[in-house]
Amino acid sequence: MKKLFSLLLLALTALIFVACNSDTASDSDGGDASGDDGGDGNKTVEIFSWWTGAGEEDGLLALIDLFKEKHPDVEVDNAAISGGAGTNAKAVLATRMQGDDPPSTFQVHGGEELNAGWVAADKMQPLNDFFEEQEWMDKFPQDLIDMVSKDGNIYSVPVNIHRGNVMFYNMSVFEEHNIEIPKTFDEFFAVADKLQEAGVTPLALGDKEAWTATQIFENILLGVLGPDDYTALFNGEIPFTDEKVVEAAEIFKKTLGYVNEDHASRNWQDASQLVGDGEAAMINMGDWAKGYFSNDLNLETNKDFGYFPNPETNGEFVIITDTFGLPKGIENVEETKQFLSVLGSVEGQDVFNPLKGSIPARLDADPSKYDQYGKDTMEDFSEATLVPTLAHGSAAPEGFLTKVNQAVNIFVTQLDVDTFIDTLNNAASEL
Repeated sequence: MKKLFSLLLLALTALIFVACNSDTASDSDGGDASGDDGGDGNKTVEIFSWWTGAGEEDGLLALIDLFKEKHPDVEVDNAAISGGAGTNAKAVLATRMQGDDPPSTFQVHGGEELNAGWVAADKMQPLNDFFEEQEWMDKFPQDLIDMVSKDGNIYSVPVNIHRGNVMFYNMSVFEEHNIEIPKTFDEFFAVADKLQEAGVTPLALGDKEAWTATQIFENILLGVLGPDDYTALFNGEIPFTDEKVVEAAEIFKKTLGYVNEDHASRNWQDASQLVGDGEAAMINMGDWAKGYFSNDLNLETNKDFGYFPNPETNGEFVIITDTFGLPKGIENVEETKQFLSVLGSVEGQDVFNPLKGSIPARLDADPSKYDQYGKDTMEDFSEATLVPTLAHGSAAPEGFLTKVNQAVNIFVTQLDVDTFIDTLNNAASEL
């Protein structure tokens, strides 16, 4: 009897062991973001971004739908984090990357944000062979490929192009007050005086986050210095005490006299709303604002709102590009490359960009899928002099940008040009 009991106990133990092992295997099937093979071969790609706002979220979801259509066996974890125009997401990303827990791929601005950040930290895998396999080397402008490269290696795939030196305006307000588009700083201030006297806020600003005011300053810098000296400034070849930089700071100070009084409590969408509603006439904002005007405010391009280059920057294009790369340490490399392939394709870029308000990074995208703003911007992109953005991390390392944003934040309140220039000059050691 004891022998029979022992045999039964042994059999029961074996059954429990098999069942536990089966449950463990089942738990790993398809649910792990690392993309390990499960029993059904399911994989997951985690896409990390800060695209949760107007237009941008629509574009991301359309891109994910296209990817799922082409790769139905791969699950997508949309790990977008909202808040702070990307600052919250970047903080979470930094923690994960430093903790060797990278997402499958993540949004990063091309230029120094990528190169002086995660590439310099040896956290990214080169994509040279991948670009060759996709036959992309002649599909993106060489200047753009250079922007996402370091030491001869390509590190990310550009999905879009935004323009930073563009002014959007309410066409009804301009027509009502017989306003001509200003092309110079003097013309801009004459227009601003006329609007202010009529009780209209000339320039909308929402600097709840400092980058919006920094973007205005960088465009004034470009207008005063021109593209060559502008680039030289951030390369450390021209000091921030240069008389042209001081002139730009004075123009910036004067410009801030024409913004809405509640600017510190508004974000860029709130400020854009002022223009959409006709309470303010203009806003200097990247053309993600175009997506906001079209998708959220239901305004029509060249009917309700128009656009023009910032004063004295005609023929120049401040380039902002969102890109995605391949972090080191991920296990689902092939699935992530499948996503990057869709991201960099004509079809992927033409699905995403009309909703985002941006234009494709590729040169062979279909212009018919874009409204007149998109067509005009695509033409300018192919012909204009391209310069990197400071406010969005392409022109200078993050340490310098952080100090500039702090200096701008103080300047907007105190309007002290001498202190502002001294602070910028001291921060230049970060370049």
